[in-house]
Amino acid sequence: MSIQKLKVGMAGLGRVGKIHVNNFLHQTPRADLVAAFTPDAAELSWGRQNLEPYGVTLYDDYDKMLGHPGLQAVVLGTATSVHAEETMKAIDHDLHVLCEKPLSTSVEVCKAVVQKARTKPHLKVMCGFSRRFDESYRDVYDKISQGLIGRPSIVRSQTCDKHDPSGFFVDYAAWSGGVFVDMSVHDIDLTLWFFGDDMTVKSVAAYGITAVQPDLKKHNDYDNAVGIVEFYNGKIAYYYCSRMMAHGQEDTTEVIGTEGKLSVNINPQCNFVNFYHPGGITREAPGNFIGRFGPAFVKEANEFTACCLDNTPLPLKLNNAIKAVEIGSYLQEALVTGKQIHFDEIGRRVEKPSL
Repeated sequence: MSIQKLKVGMAGLGRVGKIHVNNFLHQTPRADLVAAFTPDAAELSWGRQNLEPYGVTLYDDYDKMLGHPGLQAVVLGTATSVHAEETMKAIDHDLHVLCEKPLSTSVEVCKAVVQKARTKPHLKVMCGFSRRFDESYRDVYDKISQGLIGRPSIVRSQTCDKHDPSGFFVDYAAWSGGVFVDMSVHDIDLTLWFFGDDMTVKSVAAYGITAVQPDLKKHNDYDNAVGIVEFYNGKIAYYYCSRMMAHGQEDTTEVIGTEGKLSVNINPQCNFVNFYHPGGITREAPGNFIGRFGPAFVKEANEFTACCLDNTPLPLKLNNAIKAVEIGSYLQEALVTGKQIHFDEIGRRVEKPSL
């Protein structure tokens, strides 16, 4: 008996796109990668070598790929600046969509995408917050749900990249939306998951430095930043994001409750090996995010495919993609202006009187 497969098209064959390509081509049994799009000549050349032998049709025009015979779903690993437009075009073509985070750096544009998705409720439209598919974070969520740490009150979470002296992150900052929207959006999404997505922000403050990449200043961005978000239900989130880690990727999270604490990856390492030698004890850390979250991306691909084929609910709400970007944008504004931002009990922005 043949297995029903979801016919998938991939948009973008850059670093993140290649991750999704590998997962949908080789590690998602219920998916069939049939098409791929990129406007980049070098990426097309890579596709001819690595995708065409598997029967994948290559396109240099996104609209043409959307018309590929039998296509049912699109995975977007393109630049953030085109995520929203490409998502809405796919919805117009009656296609399921898995879009890399964020939907947009603009809150209003995110809202427009969510509204468009609501017009076709039969479609599965998901923003890919990969940490929701990580086994450790799912275990944390389960333990919180069981009440094992009492009432969760503080989230302390960080996304820290290994230092890249090539200048990539300086160029990337021109359109990334800033470190909080680009990096901490993962930590913000975890906060919405662990605390509840009905929280109302009370205040936002942020501070940053350019310690190793001063050219980031021309884009009003930073290579290290700290943000604090206070919520009206008596909970606080503390975020740290960095692009200057010397040793490798270091993404860690703590959830502190009234009766205990949960932590994830506090001592990051590639595996369980520790090297004991005359100079001390050494363990290796992942060099990038895929070294830490590779299995989560695979699980994301498989669960998205299953939801499309079986018409089951997606594991996360699309509306959270708006709230994560909204909070990230407030943090980025506070970072650039140096001013704390305040809100009333229903989420409206207010100005605090000063003496």
